[in-house]
Amino acid sequence: MFLNSANSGLIQLTDQEFKELVNFVHTKYGINLIKKRVLIEGRLSQTLRQKGLTSFRQYIDLLEADRTGTEMTHFLNKITTNHSYFARENEHFEYLSDTVLPYMERTRHNYDLRIWSAGCSAGQEAYNMAMTIDQYFGLHKSRWDTTILATDISMDVLQRAKKAIYPASNLTNISALWKQKYFHSLGNGTYQVCDKIRKEVVFKPLNLMEPFHFVKPFDIIFCRNVMIYFDAPTTDQLIQKFYDVTAPGGYLFIGHSEVINKEATKYHYIRPAIYQRKE
Repeated sequence: MFLNSANSGLIQLTDQEFKELVNFVHTKYGINLIKKRVLIEGRLSQTLRQKGLTSFRQYIDLLEADRTGTEMTHFLNKITTNHSYFARENEHFEYLSDTVLPYMERTRHNYDLRIWSAGCSAGQEAYNMAMTIDQYFGLHKSRWDTTILATDISMDVLQRAKKAIYPASNLTNISALWKQKYFHSLGNGTYQVCDKIRKEVVFKPLNLMEPFHFVKPFDIIFCRNVMIYFDAPTTDQLIQKFYDVTAPGGYLFIGHSEVINKEATKYHYIRPAIYQRKE
């Protein structure tokens, strides 16, 4: 039911509705909402009112009946934070350039690197990887296939990622040289990634909770600040899935605020938030 205006006009979740919503989202997407009751009420009440709904029971029915995924995408956009920017946790890109790419150059004699940005949000991470790779290989880049697969469950952020247009605030940590080399100003306080780098990234929708069907394993996987929404068992299962699709010698990068259970994984710990599958 609706609360009065003194209570911000929120629509309250009943205990049963909250339980059903938590179970549904966890089962389908792995996201743990058990501590997000207030956030859900705060961020979704307006959505319910706009749809003419008076209870979360009606909204849950709508989510479960939606075969297009449109409503679930809207819901996920509301409850998750798709906040990113270039050079976020930049030590990862430095390690990529200083250690991982030299190793790959020595060991991948077919000049083919398989790279995945999992949970890519609006694309900054994937494009940042492409810029780092382009900078590293320089004039020899044309010899290498370094196409990056970038995936997310949100069609909204994937559409934004494909356009590759970002506010100037997203480029604060980018050097003047890189800004000139890899971006062009649109003249309205926004910048677009250059065509050469955009062509290096392929964006596709993918739910990390579903089975992976990749033909070849990956040499480099970035999945940063995604597992903060998962509980420990879900995280353990996902890390195992990543391990199974990582090539021998391949690397996994996670967010610095995320933790891997070292007792439950075969990955070799390299340094905080960086792991490797041994050859």
